[in-house]
Amino acid sequence: MADNNSGPFHLPNGNPKTVIVTGGAGGIGAETIRSYYSHGCNVVIADLPLAKDAANKIMSSLADPKRALYHPTNIVDWEDMKGLFRETKAKFGQVDIVIANAGLMESKGFFDFDEDEHGELKEPSEAWRVVDVNLKGSMNNGARGSVVLIASTSGYFGGTGVVSYISSKHGVVGLARASQNVANKLGVRVNVVAPFFTPTYITTGYSEKWKERGLPANTVEDVANAIVSTSTDPERKGHSMMVAGSLLKEVETARTALTKEWLGEEIADVMAKGGKFFEDMGGYTLPKARS
Repeated sequence: MADNNSGPFHLPNGNPKTVIVTGGAGGIGAETIRSYYSHGCNVVIADLPLAKDAANKIMSSLADPKRALYHPTNIVDWEDMKGLFRETKAKFGQVDIVIANAGLMESKGFFDFDEDEHGELKEPSEAWRVVDVNLKGSMNNGARGSVVLIASTSGYFGGTGVVSYISSKHGVVGLARASQNVANKLGVRVNVVAPFFTPTYITTGYSEKWKERGLPANTVEDVANAIVSTSTDPERKGHSMMVAGSLLKEVETARTALTKEWLGEEIADVMAKGGKFFEDMGGYTLPKARS
């Protein structure tokens, strides 16, 4: 792959930008790694230890593996995340772009309750893990420069009944919205990419039937391209790029523009006054922790 030594993929001093992609050893993450590398970036694959072989295979396929790093990372483990950023900075000097891509979907329905030997409901531990990885894991990412959170169209529409996954992706959208004021002060651009159906591991249960029906679908290349362009466009702050059937649409500014039509002018006015209040206050005044 040819490197591109100009444009948004290099620093002012000419050095390549460094990109961390969580969940970077497979699916959308792996294609995103390849895309950034093809633009001349240093790339860091942050993925679980069980992904080591897949990560090494990706790196060995690159023309210059010295511009790539695999770091075994559990994104819900704070020590792992500290180690990831520490090792990345030690090898490449700094972190410029972070893609919070790692995620998973439950393997059983949230309401398919199990009982223990006493007839009492078992804790839905798998559901909690989905929320931990998809939401808490996204909250554990941060960098000066550019952060892209990978949500889903399920973060805006949630009719499939996959409770934990959909709840967590709504949370990712909320995380992006709630982060904007502080991110702007820190010089961090936080954006969202929200893919529609994309054939990956978590969609294998219905991918073939989807294809047989002739429904539109993304490719991993479509989503990777959206991630790369969103992360490197200096005009994008607080945007959400929806990728659906190879089409790309920014949805956050459209949502804001339709607030009066959606809520009615009176409620929209009340909400706007409330927003102005918190803006004048410098943010939400947090309550004291209860003892």
